[in-house]
Amino acid sequence: MCRISGIIDFKASSDYDLYRIGQNMRDRMAYGGPDDAGEFFHNEADARIYLGHRRLSVIDTSTGGHQPMYYKDLVIVFNGEIYNYAEISDDLKKQGYQFNSHSDTEVILKAFDLWGYDAVQRFRGMFAFALWNTKTRKLLLCRDRVGVKPLYWYYIDNVFLFGSELKSMREFPHFDTAIDQEAVSLFLQTGYIKAPYSIYKNARKIAPGAFLEIDENGGIRTWNYWNVKNISLSDSYDNDKAVLEEAEKLLTESAQYRMVADVPVGIFLSGGIDSSLVTALLQKKSGSSLKTFTIGFDDKRFDESTHAKNVAAFLGTDHYELICTQDDFKRVIPLLPDIYDEPFGDSSAIPTYLVSAMARKQVTVALSADGGDEVFSGYLKYKSVSEHYNKIRYLPLAIREKIAGGLGKIDLKKLENRASSLGIKYDFKGLEWRLPKFRNALSARDKLHFFELASSYISHSDLEKLHHLPVKRIFEGPLAPGKENYLYATLGKIDIDTYLEGDILTKVDRASMAVALEGREPLLDHKLIEFGLSLPDKYKIRNGQTKWILRNILYKHVPKELIERPKQGFAIPVNDWLQSELKEYLIGLSNDGLFCETFQLHKEELSNVINDFLDPYKPSANPLFIWFLYSLYMWYKKWV
Repeated sequence: MCRISGIIDFKASSDYDLYRIGQNMRDRMAYGGPDDAGEFFHNEADARIYLGHRRLSVIDTSTGGHQPMYYKDLVIVFNGEIYNYAEISDDLKKQGYQFNSHSDTEVILKAFDLWGYDAVQRFRGMFAFALWNTKTRKLLLCRDRVGVKPLYWYYIDNVFLFGSELKSMREFPHFDTAIDQEAVSLFLQTGYIKAPYSIYKNARKIAPGAFLEIDENGGIRTWNYWNVKNISLSDSYDNDKAVLEEAEKLLTESAQYRMVADVPVGIFLSGGIDSSLVTALLQKKSGSSLKTFTIGFDDKRFDESTHAKNVAAFLGTDHYELICTQDDFKRVIPLLPDIYDEPFGDSSAIPTYLVSAMARKQVTVALSADGGDEVFSGYLKYKSVSEHYNKIRYLPLAIREKIAGGLGKIDLKKLENRASSLGIKYDFKGLEWRLPKFRNALSARDKLHFFELASSYISHSDLEKLHHLPVKRIFEGPLAPGKENYLYATLGKIDIDTYLEGDILTKVDRASMAVALEGREPLLDHKLIEFGLSLPDKYKIRNGQTKWILRNILYKHVPKELIERPKQGFAIPVNDWLQSELKEYLIGLSNDGLFCETFQLHKEELSNVINDFLDPYKPSANPLFIWFLYSLYMWYKKWV
């Protein structure tokens, strides 16, 4: 796990110090690669190139793994891991290749020398790399299939930049910081900016599963070597036993691959289905107690650490727990704009950073169980699309709008107090943001439109009032629902293409790398994804229960009663903070004219939104949307 960067001046016509700028770009991310630094610098009359590398040593921690690495005409800087590098190395040795290290980086170089672009089809892992060919004078950038590792690029006035993070490219003195308003529209709806967009108009993300190649004339071409949308549907499994056996085989194989390292490895354990399953499968194969890590909160409304502790005790792991206070959160919040370096609105970034910092004291690598919800249908919104759309589809739009208006007037706090006084026990937690999303979805035209509206934290009509530009659609490109019995596969593909890449993987990568911890995702092996997303709905949600496959495998290893509970995730008291400690920031952003001008927001409408949110007697916006505005304002204060 590392950080990479580079700069090419194809015309060599500028008089700036490219070597110094290249070093600044590289070392701006030193926290993510504290173990070593390397560079390649080539200065010719008609082109100058600098490739930079910061190393976090995980595989082959000796100097043999130093980068940039060279072979024949190829130079590489690489971020990530190729988990099956040993098997690929064996294949290359049969072809006569010899190796000077035990590094997966050397395997990539020689695989490309032999197989060219097709080499990437053999890689199982997470990766972002730049490959410079000194003979053809072409630079090739590549990103892994689902976008676990980040990679940005920028090209203006014959200067091409790339980097693992935007802050690296901002070291270029002529970097254009013009804001991309389409990205702002996406952020306001979802709290993240999906690929290929970035907050800057002229900076872009390499799409997951894609190559970008630039030649000496500045010609750029991009193409996909893998696309989640192209995964074929399968009806080859005709019984539960065969599906569960294949799933467990792939899960075990994928998890064991992620244990390949020359440094200590641990696991993030929440006590939920996904992380408990990964831990159970690996602990079963391990000859010693694995290290597991969880985070809890002193606010008992949001604390689920006991569940993780119980699972760890049953499995016999070496378990570490950190109970966080509000002061811990307050300490991390100001760090977020620098850690994420473009607007990022997922509040669970805070506990993710804290648990990463705790784990880094014990291990260099930590496994995370992200991806299970997308691949095996764990999100409640998948059930909602299937169940609720069919109930509303025949209602006239005017009636649906009236229902939405009525739902918007519900005071959840009063309702909760009233229910409590009557002795009615109901968990209202999460309704403050789920209810507005359901209101949005009531105007849906079809199931996929329902899913898109339910994935947004602000309605299109409200966004049109707030933001000057037309609403940017969250989901782009044709994606037919396919066969009737494969709805959940379609929704999973959409989420992997948008939410997983833009939010979940971004969150884990930046939080972990900020403390020099490598995060790995065993549920996102492409073979497991291709299997899971090929299956019909009956293997995803059954009898109202999500993640049918994962549950059935898990309960072979962990008692059901240790796992079964309502899904929560990394929830934190955002609404409470915004109404109290962070209230002055909300007032500040609503009165900041330059803030509104920068992001093309209607100042009067923004003030109305904030004032209504702070008024306890008025129906207000989704509190998570207000957190998005707060996050945007904090980013603006840091970078603009």
